[in-house]
Amino acid sequence: MTCHLNACLETQRLACRQSPYPSRAERRELLARLALMTRRHRHAIIEDIQTDFGQRSEVEIQLADIQPVLDAVSHARRHLWHWMRPWRVSVPWRLLPARARIAPQPLGVVGIIAPWNYPWSLALMPVVDALAAGNRVMLKPSELTPHTSALLGRLVTQYFSPRTLCVIEGDATTGQAFSALPFDHLLFTGSPQVGRKVALAAANNLTPTTLELGGKSPAFVAGDADFTRAADAIIFGKGMNAGQTCIAPDYVLVESRHIDALTNALSRAILKQRPSAREATQPINEAQRARSEAMLAEARNHGCRIIDHGAHAPALVIDPHQRLAVMREEIFGRCLPVISVKDSNKALDFVAARPHPLAIYVFTQQRDQQRHWQHASQSGALVFNTTLLHHAVPGLPFGGVGASGHGAYHGRHGFHRFSHLRGMFYLASRSPATQLYPPYRRWLLKLLRLI
Repeated sequence: MTCHLNACLETQRLACRQSPYPSRAERRELLARLALMTRRHRHAIIEDIQTDFGQRSEVEIQLADIQPVLDAVSHARRHLWHWMRPWRVSVPWRLLPARARIAPQPLGVVGIIAPWNYPWSLALMPVVDALAAGNRVMLKPSELTPHTSALLGRLVTQYFSPRTLCVIEGDATTGQAFSALPFDHLLFTGSPQVGRKVALAAANNLTPTTLELGGKSPAFVAGDADFTRAADAIIFGKGMNAGQTCIAPDYVLVESRHIDALTNALSRAILKQRPSAREATQPINEAQRARSEAMLAEARNHGCRIIDHGAHAPALVIDPHQRLAVMREEIFGRCLPVISVKDSNKALDFVAARPHPLAIYVFTQQRDQQRHWQHASQSGALVFNTTLLHHAVPGLPFGGVGASGHGAYHGRHGFHRFSHLRGMFYLASRSPATQLYPPYRRWLLKLLRLI
């Protein structure tokens, strides 16, 4: 396997040397091919994702796996002419007449390690950004979604040359060997535990990394919020993909005097959105199911009040103890703790005392409170009065901070992430700047003392 990986990498490195700066037309054509592949084989993608999960809503696959890729391609093709253009920067007067530019340059070969929870979109959306930036890409999809990964491998072989894009299938051992390759950039999406190992492997080659890790993303519902609308948005975010979403609301904070009202609203929202198992998504495997149910059982055994409308729906855990697994670990399942706090400041303190999350969701219409959360909190994204939908905005960066990861992609931010922003300086043929060369004259020292 190591020999195969090295051969793929060398093939793409050779392609980079032969064509180090693909034209805009070439990049747009590759992106169009990616969209065509996704659109033409939409039904096969849906079928294989459903096979991997056992059961998954077709609507959610369309919303979260297929449409984001098509939107990302459309956005990149539309804006690529602007992203590729060098831009001017000012030059100090002492160096005039001279010009300075910043020119985006492809990095070379980009490695991408994709997760299992959204096996199509989270594999191909970084590919969109990397190809738009003029790179070659090696993609390692998750071994936990074997049917989708195999489909991706077959289709990429049909639509792309291995000199441009190739898919490496395999288990965790293959993933370890993949992360140890000397890429020009490596993007990993997954758990913090595996992310640390990937970063260590990449460090041996001084490979720059982008880590999209997750964490415990909180939601805070202020006293002025519409509890019904807030509950609908929170359950939408928690119910999507059975809670197996890195930006899903992990727990809810609410002022103590409103906890009963919000709990009732959340319960009604669950019954409205998830009345049966027909549109539900199953946990990816039995281990994931058992872990989620063990969290719920532990909370129940410790006397927590549980509101559970069935294994197909989010389950509310009211005011759990902080030592429980449901509060110590990223849930990535159907449990949803609801925690009472005194006020907004205490909610901020609660969030600030924990590792920085990938997203914070705040439900309030008060501008001063929105500004307070903007300035006093730290997270990958800050979202007001909804959940998840910020991920559908191609122009917003998607990424974490601190324990939730580093680096961001999507749109222009992804183009820059996979580019080297190269500084360029042009000195005029007749320039007084040459007077700075040795031997240094006495008048130069006097001038420098005056400046």
